[in-house]
Parts: sequence; C-alpha cells; structure tokens
Amino acid sequence: MQRPLAARLLTSLALTFGLALTGCSGSPEPPPKDTRAPTVPTGVTATAGSAGTVHVMWSAATDDRAVTGYEVYREGRKVKDLPAATVMTDIVGLAPATRYSFTVRARDAAGNVSPPSATVAATTLRATAEDRTPPTAPTALRATADGSRAATLGWTPSRDDTRVTAYDVYQGDTRVHTAPGAATTARVTGLRPGTAYAFTVRARDAAENSSPDSPRVELTTATAPGAPPNTAPGNLTATAVKGEITLTWTPPRTGAAVTHHELHLDGRFTTTIVWGTTPPPGRATYTFPVQDPPGTRYTVTLRAQLPDGTWGDFSAPRVVVVR
Repeated sequence: MQRPLAARLLTSLALTFGLALTGCSGSPEPPPKDTRAPTVPTGVTATAGSAGTVHVMWSAATDDRAVTGYEVYREGRKVKDLPAATVMTDIVGLAPATRYSFTVRARDAAGNVSPPSATVAATTLRATAEDRTPPTAPTALRATADGSRAATLGWTPSRDDTRVTAYDVYQGDTRVHTAPGAATTARVTGLRPGTAYAFTVRARDAAENSSPDSPRVELTTATAPGAPPNTAPGNLTATAVKGEITLTWTPPRTGAAVTHHELHLDGRFTTTIVWGTTPPPGRATYTFPVQDPPGTRYTVTLRAQLPDGTWGDFSAPRVVVVR
C-alpha cells in the first residue's frame, strides 16, 4: 500500500539531509605518501689522512621534497649518520696500512633511502714513529670563482720531515674540503651566488700534525642572473687585545648613509651596531668587550642595513683569537 505523501516527503528529506551530512563531515584527503627516494650521492671520494683516519666527501643529493641526512657505510656497515648540510666526514679508529671501502646513501624525512653510491676505497697510512713536527704552511694561495656556486683554489706545496698526507681547506674557521697530500689544487662547491668568501689552507701529515694557516685569499662568486649588486661590507679586519676586539671595515655603497650593521659571531647574531648621528666617512670602526678565556676563536661577519630596510650581503669572514 502506498504511503501518505507527507511520509514520503519526510523520508526523502531525511535521505537528502543524511547525504548532505555525509558529504560535509568527510575529512580532507591526506597528502600523498612520500615513497620517492633521494637521488644517489655522486662524486664520492675517500682519502687516507693518517694511519687511523680516512676522509670521505661527496656531492649533495636531491629529493622531490628535501634530503634530510646522509648515511656513510664502511664495508657495507653503517658507521655515520649525518645531517643534510654535511657532505664530508672523517672515519676514525681504523687500522694502519689497511684498505677500506665506503659508500654513501641519502635519506629524506619519510625514511626513504637512496641506493648506495659508487664504492670508493682508501688505504690507511703505515704507522710511523712518534712525529710532533707539523708541515710548513702552504704558500701563494690563490682562488678563482667558478661561476656562482664553486671556486678553484691553488697553492704552493708544503714541506714536512716525513711527508704531507692531506691539505685541509677552511672557509673562515670551518673545514669545507680535504685534498690529497700530492694535490696543489682543490675545487670547493656548494657556494652561494654573489657572496664574499675567505679561504685558508693547512697541510697535514700522517701523525695528524697540522701546519699554520696559509695566507688568506678572498673572492666573491658571480651573481645570479638578474640579482642586485653585492652589498657586503668590504675589507673587514678583526684585531684582538686583552679584553676586547676591534673591527674595521668599509661600508657598502648603497646610495645613502649606512647607519646600521649587524655583527655575527660564529654565524649567530650578536648585536646591531648603530650610529646615532651621521656615520663616519670612509672606514668604520667598532670595539666590543669579550670575557672569554684567551685562545677562544671567533669567526666574525658583518652585514649592512640597506636604504629599503632589508639586510644586505655578509662580509667575507674573519677569524680572531681572544687574547
């Protein structure tokens, strides 16, 4: 028997309302699961630095989202977990005069791991009698920008009472590359366009004695197409006396007086240097107190506030030792 019209209408409305509720209460579609692994690290090298260490380096991998770390394997067994910004490491505690093989894999946030890189091998040096004499400092250091993201360094070899086994390249006070002891050149990658850099090189022998720093060399990488001119403060010097450090530099030319500079120590913001009146013409000077024990090392950089209120490029770094 056919139901009354009112009952049919109520049923229809209930069904329609129920469907509407079902459509509205559904949760948003979850983002697609990340199942794509990073690319394989390339350019992997292994260099014996002493009787017990090997230095491993590689070029950064890429990922459809982001690489979050690297895994280093020795003879197929993982020996290092490293953050994404690290593309070099020392493997220590090895046996003298022994051949070791290494591979590197990249990892992303979802836990996807790339296939292993090409296998590279290095043989640790033979153990020698106790050696406390460091090599001489490399000399005649020179640098050429290789486009906007790399630089090539060259130097005159060091001398040692046994032999030089490696050259360590430092950017400021941070080691960024290691070359074999027979090398007199190195290519440093991963630089930023239009950025000022300062490099030094130290020689190292089989006993891990390091030479003094070579003379410092500076360069500025090429700017990216369409980028504004470099705005870094120039000719920065840092001098320490007991209880204080004095900086001098040339402010960048911005078309207006530069009244504010930011001081960074070891890559961390420390203070803003402000002139309450018209800034001094030519070279600027700033002295600040330090309470750290003698021998403490700082890497100093500066950047200027531009007329539009933004902050410009960083100066080339300077390393200063507290007295």
